[in-house]
Amino acid sequence: MRPSRNQKLIDALAVEIKARRQELALTQEDLAGRCDLDRPFISLIEVGKKQPTISVLYRLASALDLSFADFAGRVESRYLQAG
Repeated sequence: MRPSRNQKLIDALAVEIKARRQELALTQEDLAGRCDLDRPFISLIEVGKKQPTISVLYRLASALDLSFADFAGRVESRYLQAG
């Protein structure tokens, strides 16, 4: 499967992950530990250089204390605001 070419959506995801992580006062290392990922991978997601799989998105949502539906809704809201 090819990566998405929708950079606005990728950017919305990146911004939401970083914003929520900061709301919870978590470092990238903290978040990585919560979802069993490497810190460099979290960094690459947060700058829009990596596109996580659905299973990784589910783990990220949980690690950010959000349901998957709430997490997806927050990303969608940012995406729609970007126009």
